[in-house]
Amino acid sequence: MAADRPKQYLALAGSTVLEQTLTRLLKHPAIGAIIVATAEHDTWFEHLPLAQHPRIQQVLGGAERANTVLNALAHVNTDWVLVHDAARPCLHSADLDAVMDAGRQVQGAILASRVRDTMKRGDGQGAIAHSVSRDELWHALTPQCFATDTLRQALSGALAAGITITDEASAMEWAGFNPKLVAGRADNIKITRPEDLALASFFLNKI
Repeated sequence: MAADRPKQYLALAGSTVLEQTLTRLLKHPAIGAIIVATAEHDTWFEHLPLAQHPRIQQVLGGAERANTVLNALAHVNTDWVLVHDAARPCLHSADLDAVMDAGRQVQGAILASRVRDTMKRGDGQGAIAHSVSRDELWHALTPQCFATDTLRQALSGALAAGITITDEASAMEWAGFNPKLVAGRADNIKITRPEDLALASFFLNKI
């Protein structure tokens, strides 16, 4: 992001990316608590007004995403849990409803959007190796919804086995589950580049 702070603390629509994300979640009546996992040397979160919200708890993250989620899961005392990226502030309430409805079963569920573009696989040298069929290809989004204990066991087992975990669903897949794909809005973007801030601001004005 070429910024002086982590992207979740960058300004967005009058607050920060993280505050926009948390506000979306706090508005939903089914979400009783939110656990925010932060880096060890995070000096920004404690200064956010929402850091003192009674339904928000801060915990220490880990070296990788899977470790961070496991640390957060240690503080979860509900049967079902949602995992959401801090840098996805444009979540719609209808998508949140949909993934929770679909996810509260043994396989769990994730928000996802169908791949629309022609897909190419590179040859490692900057050229096209071949085209990839986009049939049944999906972009994995968040939130992802799973049974708390099942997700905890899947993450712990995958880490112990040395498996690369890119999201919670990949740990569940490794453990033998087939999470449901819930078609979500494509404007549920993850802020990863400077130009994404302007796009997110535009989308937020439409929510």
